[in-house]
Amino acid sequence: MLEVSHLLLPFISALWWPFCRIMALLSTAPVVGDALVPVPVRALLSLSLAFLMLPLTKGAVTPDAFSLAGVVVMIEQAVIGAVLGFALQLTMAVVNMLGFLVSSQVGFSMAQMNDPLNGQQSDVISGLLGIVAILVFFGVDGHLVLAGVLGQSFLAWPVGGGYQGLLLQTVALNVGWVFSAAILLALPIVFSTMVVQIGFGFLNRVAPALNLFSLGFSLVTLFGLMMLVQVVRFIPEHYVQMTNQVLEMLQQQMRAAHG
Repeated sequence: MLEVSHLLLPFISALWWPFCRIMALLSTAPVVGDALVPVPVRALLSLSLAFLMLPLTKGAVTPDAFSLAGVVVMIEQAVIGAVLGFALQLTMAVVNMLGFLVSSQVGFSMAQMNDPLNGQQSDVISGLLGIVAILVFFGVDGHLVLAGVLGQSFLAWPVGGGYQGLLLQTVALNVGWVFSAAILLALPIVFSTMVVQIGFGFLNRVAPALNLFSLGFSLVTLFGLMMLVQVVRFIPEHYVQMTNQVLEMLQQQMRAAHG
């Protein structure tokens, strides 16, 4: 029994470090990190991936898992995984923000429904665009891309080899283009609804007795939905472009870590 424990303890210790990084990544990654995926399923998937990543972590010098240095390494692995998952989450955030902007313009933000993906209430358009983004994610093999980024991260930032804070700074600076990309996609809808509202404002000044604002809400919603039909066609293409941009940013950080 003692010999078995001596054989199992190094194996469990070797699994522990990649498990911490993978669990943190899957908790913040798009689709897999949503509340719809139960935590036990996420933990089982992390354990399976940690077993597959053992060849990449072989030979890493790691401290005792129950020591203070081991706790520091564990936190380090969790930070690396969380930042990688958050970087890939940026593209999904663009789609969610686009849904919020569109709903605010067409008046659908007043109608809230329970969102099973995030475990909270959201508007109908945000839920619809979220489903489109999930279909595109699996359509472009996003789960395989996620596994590829994970494997490359163990080569760029090996377990116990330290961690450069440049990745945190770069991801934080790239949050800005989430807002610009969402506004760029929502701009046709915002502009069309603004033109309709300005037009009804002029008509109401000319003929105030007609009370055109009661009809304006319906027409703004109609024009907004018509523009949304035109915008939805371009969301998959923009989603792929934004994902490639995030992957290029991660590749640059990994090459800098190698260098």
